[in-house]
Amino acid sequence: MTLPKAITLVAALLLAPALQAQQARPAEPAEIAAVRAAIGGDKKAYVAQALALTDAEAKRFWPVYENHQRQLATTTRRLSRVVEEVVGLDRPLTDTHAKRILQELAAIDDEEAKDRRRMQNQVAKALPPVKALRYLQVETKARAIRSYDIAGAMPLVK
Repeated sequence: MTLPKAITLVAALLLAPALQAQQARPAEPAEIAAVRAAIGGDKKAYVAQALALTDAEAKRFWPVYENHQRQLATTTRRLSRVVEEVVGLDRPLTDTHAKRILQELAAIDDEEAKDRRRMQNQVAKALPPVKALRYLQVETKARAIRSYDIAGAMPLVK
């Protein structure tokens, strides 16, 4: 499965319950709604537009971006499996099962944090500071939107 298809699949899995419950949520700020729409359509195009890279910057930046997106897709798939598991529970959670889920969530957080630090260091070397910070802002907003959607999709366990 290609990266865009995998991201689309994961987004659909994570967003379906969130979209159904949208009436219960407060309206999103316009800027967040715009970022959601932009990254949901073509994130790479949004990043390219936001950064306005020179040819030399693009040559250094895009490999870092592609690698980070691949890593992010991997951890997003893992997180999606956890969300599906919790959403699909038809009985109360046992302590053993909860402990396994906690360990998986911690491992996913650790992996994402390491990848984010690696990406930040590489972006800081590839781009001028203002563009590097702008890209990190885009990724932070995308991560916040994903976290918000996951929180809306995952019920409290019983």
